[in-house]
Amino acid sequence: MTAPNRNTLWARAIVDELVRGGVTAACVSPGSRSTPLTVAFAEHEDVRVFSHLDERAAAYFALGRARRTGEVTPLVCTSGTAAANYHPAVLEADQSRVPLLALTADRPPELRDSGANQTADQEKLYGDAVRWYKDLPEPEAEARKLRSLRTTVARALTAAEGTDPGPVHLNVPFRKPLEPTEVPGDVPDDLESLAAAGRTNAAGGAGSGTGGVGTTSPPAFVERAQGAPELPDSEIRSLADDLGVERGLIVAGPADPHEIDPEAVVALSHATGFPILADPLSGLRFGGHNRVAPVLGGYDAYLDEAVTADWPDPEAVLRIGASPTSKPLRKYLARTDAQQLVVDPAGKWREAEFTASDLVVADPSRLAEALARIVAGPDSAAWRDLWAEAERTHWDAVDAHEGLFEGGIVADAVAEAPEPTTLFVSNSMPVRDLDRFARPSPDAVTALGNRGVSGIDGITSTALGAGSATTDHLTLVIGDLAYYHDMNGLLAVARCDVDATIVLLDNDGGGIFHMLPIESFDPPFTEQFKTPHGIDFEPTGELYGLEYERVDGREAFVDAYTEAVAGEGSTVVEVATDAADSHGTRDELRAQVIAELAGGSTN
Repeated sequence: MTAPNRNTLWARAIVDELVRGGVTAACVSPGSRSTPLTVAFAEHEDVRVFSHLDERAAAYFALGRARRTGEVTPLVCTSGTAAANYHPAVLEADQSRVPLLALTADRPPELRDSGANQTADQEKLYGDAVRWYKDLPEPEAEARKLRSLRTTVARALTAAEGTDPGPVHLNVPFRKPLEPTEVPGDVPDDLESLAAAGRTNAAGGAGSGTGGVGTTSPPAFVERAQGAPELPDSEIRSLADDLGVERGLIVAGPADPHEIDPEAVVALSHATGFPILADPLSGLRFGGHNRVAPVLGGYDAYLDEAVTADWPDPEAVLRIGASPTSKPLRKYLARTDAQQLVVDPAGKWREAEFTASDLVVADPSRLAEALARIVAGPDSAAWRDLWAEAERTHWDAVDAHEGLFEGGIVADAVAEAPEPTTLFVSNSMPVRDLDRFARPSPDAVTALGNRGVSGIDGITSTALGAGSATTDHLTLVIGDLAYYHDMNGLLAVARCDVDATIVLLDNDGGGIFHMLPIESFDPPFTEQFKTPHGIDFEPTGELYGLEYERVDGREAFVDAYTEAVAGEGSTVVEVATDAADSHGTRDELRAQVIAELAGGSTN
């Protein structure tokens, strides 16, 4: 590795070490101060560079790729407000445990607090939201500092992709010249081997760690070996005793595809006889394991006190993943007198009702596998039948309703999606409708969403980022406000070569607010909460090179959606809905199910 100046040397060392550590792509936004990093990424033959004009969209795009892969896609931006635009995605990555690495270029230290143009305080810009932060020293062509730099890069990847994955921030100051122009004497000739530093193993390959991009690539300067927490045998036997009861549940909350092995959870379900209550974002609601596992998905409709008052309480509940999307499920678990075991590999608390009794620090998949081998206890067919009957009642009611409402459109999109599909759902109502109306199935559907801080910003960009990381078909289900909020993100369809079918549910405002008591106070409800906008989104098709079709019924939607997924390129299928009517339908269906179950339930 040769370099015309120290900035180029520094940036090439950073990028080289990232690639040796397994990085294959980066999201870069244009800017002057970040020139050394941008050029280094652009010139590296083993990195796919996604160019984003909008830093906020870039950050969410990188977030989406990491959700799908579990691996970092580094971000590069210039100084000033560019770095601040990463903050929303950093917050989401923090709360939802998504690997993220922000490389923010900065001005030289002496310009800080000086009034210099485009200079902001970027030190610890993201506060406690990052797993690790480091303000890098200024570039210098000195052997020890280059070794330190490469070690820092390895540490950053380890922190981002560790047991408690999340965002990492490296602030990278540069002084001019920023371009790869020749500066005589800046980089000594004998420093080339140190700039390309790496340690060879006995075989001369890339080592046995996670570093390297192939068997012939140089090894990482610091090889990384990352494990997962496991319990000792005595603790596993104790937990097996706790689960050796007649009535139990496995509750799977949101988790990205690489976090939980469905087969391990299914094995535990078979061993215990416990039904699996699977959040649609858990990785368990959809997939081949549904052919042999008691996976439940209608609980949001029937877990009402009027129904469960006559049910026996579960004796044990094993909880994996994040807190479930469903409020009725969360409240039901809070009402029960069960022993609740929260399994979390990072040892953090993700149960906001504060009724769980045990915190189990272990990898959920490995724990499930170990427990499945030894757990033993009574098997209650009556307990499983109670839940199975509630599920049948709910799905019968849903199937019988053929009218247009938002939940039906979401269900139709899932049912008609080609296999395999990566399905991304927006916050507010789409994810809730996915929870209540998307029936568990063996279809190859990977459902994702940003449930860390549950914002509606960056949804389109996150979805397109996830789509860029796989050959799956990509479907995005999004509301009109979230679509408006991230229209900039649509630029990635063409610039990043990502095809998607976008299902746009347009109810002209914030439909979720119909669920809140403020609905009965109008004014200010309509103008300050529902906020109707009256925007015609069809011109976004021409603006961003998308096919655009507007439909007004469920049959028409199914026809348009199936045509869109079968065709080439990207299509927006807009469905005009009425938020109040959709909420009325949800309430009617839930009331129907509750009335039937409460009237017929027995002890």
